Amino acid sequence: MINEFYKEMLKGKSVIRTLSERAVKRGQEIGYGNVFDFSLGNPSVPVPGEFTDILKRLTENPDSMYIHGYSQSQGIPEVRKALADQLNRRFGMEYTGEHLFMTTGAAGAIAHALRAVTVKGDSVITFAPFFPEYHPYIDNAGRHLKVVPPDTVNFQIDFDAFEEALTEDVAAVLINSPNNPSGTVYSTETVRTLADIMDKAQKKYGHSIFLLSDEPYREIIFKGTDSPYVTKYYDNSISCYSYSKSLSIPGERIGYIAVNPACECADIISVMCGQISRGLGHNCPPALFQRAVAEAGEMTSDLSVYETNMNLLYDALTDLGLEIVKPGGTFYMMPKAPVPDSVEFCMKAFEEQDLVLVPTDSFGCPGYFRIAYCVDTEKAERSLEAFKRLLKG
Repeated sequence: MINEFYKEMLKGKSVIRTLSERAVKRGQEIGYGNVFDFSLGNPSVPVPGEFTDILKRLTENPDSMYIHGYSQSQGIPEVRKALADQLNRRFGMEYTGEHLFMTTGAAGAIAHALRAVTVKGDSVITFAPFFPEYHPYIDNAGRHLKVVPPDTVNFQIDFDAFEEALTEDVAAVLINSPNNPSGTVYSTETVRTLADIMDKAQKKYGHSIFLLSDEPYREIIFKGTDSPYVTKYYDNSISCYSYSKSLSIPGERIGYIAVNPACECADIISVMCGQISRGLGHNCPPALFQRAVAEAGEMTSDLSVYETNMNLLYDALTDLGLEIVKPGGTFYMMPKAPVPDSVEFCMKAFEEQDLVLVPTDSFGCPGYFRIAYCVDTEKAERSLEAFKRLLKG
């Protein structure tokens, strides 16, 4: 018998993917260079040449199982140790390899971390605006997602609303900073306040409340932005990381979980994740890319173009009258739509000006839209005339 639950999910296709597919179709008609596609968060900068060199060298190893064989369930031990050492140097932590678990990107990290520290029926809090896929990650695992409404003044956290939502049924809080879709980065003050409230709630309810930090944009931080390493501020915390954006390798699906050494059961959560994999069919990411990211260390692509594009679009669009909270990182910004219905506005942008923008209703923030400016700067510059026609027409 066909599973009706997943069959029903077909009706709720991602708005981002839907718009991206429309953009591709339109590009076949008029040339993709003439479609200003700001829909999909696909990195636009090349993979570092040095990273490609690492891959080439690894593939020349005469021991084929070194790069093509199974690794243990938690990931390759020497890879996990190398990544732990890197995190310790950067952030002053005390990780060992036993605190890490290798995953297929940040999505795989969240899927495992969520199951390790919650049970079916628990509630998980997140803050709008949030990545829409959090709903299937959490709801399909039998947990309940509670969404705290956005503080649209600066897209930090509405702590009054958070404390109201932080009831006894909450087992975890999931944050995303730097944030998709707003580009906002939680300040040290915000993270300290969040940690203080969660600490008090743990004592009040007599059970642990875990902080899951979704961090695929951790390396895309703009000049002058306060960007704390979240895990340093709360013991029961787990970092969920991906190299998709920092190295421009989203298709390789490589990331990790890093469990705060001070976390409850820190010594066994990684091992538990190996057991969780048995139910998810995860069974470790490719050994080749585990070894490659370990050798890459703190290497990144040249991420500077994202700040260039952000400043270009932010200055031009605010001059045209749009209200925008200036991003502190990522390659997204989230202007307020000039009309109440952001879906209607985005459809008009596509139909009249070949601008592909994403309404953020599904991100928990109706009335706004997302611009993914991970495009060539030349294309971002050419898009300004289309924005002018749209907003002045």
